[in-house]
Amino acid sequence: MPADLAVIGLGHLGLPLAQAAVAAGIDTLGYDPGLSPDRPVARFPADAVDGGVLTSADLRRMLSGGFRPTADPTGLGRVRTAVICAPTPRGADGSPELGQVGDAARALATRLRPHTTVILESPVSPGTTEEFLLPLLEQGSGLRAGRDFHLAYSPSRVDPGNRAHRYAATPKVIGGLTPACTESAAAFYGRLTDKVVRARGLREAETVQLLETNFRHVNIALVNEMAVLCQDLGVDLWDVIRCAETKPFGFQAFRPGPGVGGHGVPQDLSGPHHTVRPLRMVELAQQVNSHMPQYVIQRAATLLNEHGKSARGARVLLLGVTYKPDLADQQNSPAREIATRLMELGASVSYHDPYVPAWNILDRPVPRADSLYEAAAEADLTLLLQHHRTYDLQGLSVKAQLLLDTRGATPTGAAHRL
Repeated sequence: MPADLAVIGLGHLGLPLAQAAVAAGIDTLGYDPGLSPDRPVARFPADAVDGGVLTSADLRRMLSGGFRPTADPTGLGRVRTAVICAPTPRGADGSPELGQVGDAARALATRLRPHTTVILESPVSPGTTEEFLLPLLEQGSGLRAGRDFHLAYSPSRVDPGNRAHRYAATPKVIGGLTPACTESAAAFYGRLTDKVVRARGLREAETVQLLETNFRHVNIALVNEMAVLCQDLGVDLWDVIRCAETKPFGFQAFRPGPGVGGHGVPQDLSGPHHTVRPLRMVELAQQVNSHMPQYVIQRAATLLNEHGKSARGARVLLLGVTYKPDLADQQNSPAREIATRLMELGASVSYHDPYVPAWNILDRPVPRADSLYEAAAEADLTLLLQHHRTYDLQGLSVKAQLLLDTRGATPTGAAHRL
């Protein structure tokens, strides 16, 4: 059965796109080879349904609206638009791993029809669409991009769990291989969003994604360094940020934390596939941010020592082990490294997270606290790593023997802050 749209890759990028398309009345097919062929709805990626991207109720509404998830690529040959949303995790050299994008391209290429619009949304380095995706599509289909089918790139702007920035209200950047490719992609996204922004070409659109991702990491690194500096100076960083964000121009508030999680990884273009010099500021930002879990451990050990206790044998309760508040997604969460380091120091670690029913570290289960207040009262140190809305931090600060807040979420004076 033909569909207007095929979304290839049903993870944290593809499902929000499919949801927006179904809501706009677009007949949508979702292809992901990881789905169960017999029961495609039963096996979405772990970070997708009920992991922060969509709820089970969202998915049921999509299915009732005609959404068709499948592990069978046959239907890819009967769509007018195909959007590749395959994940690109960071490889050993720090550059995006393109294996799943390549698999998606090959699955599509053998079924690609003339006049189809193909769009890549996966996070990639500049040049990837033209140098990697285009040859796969042309070789597998026998068609020529820009003449027989349209090819474009659009950076994904998904912010899981953020209800303030709806898909339709978030401008979409489009860059095509040719002006006609750009216009074809723009016509598609114009059905989903209120504003479409045309980039000059593919590489410009790809570099938008590079700039937006690195902007986040660089600014988080700056405020993380400020956190360390302010601790040394005896300055309340959280009050500094509160005051600074009143400036109506030239400043955007970022807040420190125990590390940087999420799916958007920094890129400095320093891998072997790149001939340009690395982005030195991004490289430094990665060093700063990757040091934050160790800094949290140092602060925790110091607080324990100041209260006559050693990290070895200490009972440490971790609150919130996901990368973002009020979501179940643990992608790149700093909680994992912090728990590992604490265990290596000999601490007895337990955790509480309303979104994570079970958690394993170093191939063994971490005890989950059933009664939050009792666990905080019994622990020598409670570490707030993620501030979920369900946490009553005022109450926890009263119950906990020692509370280190890495998110600046507790009332002033109620806990030690990062």
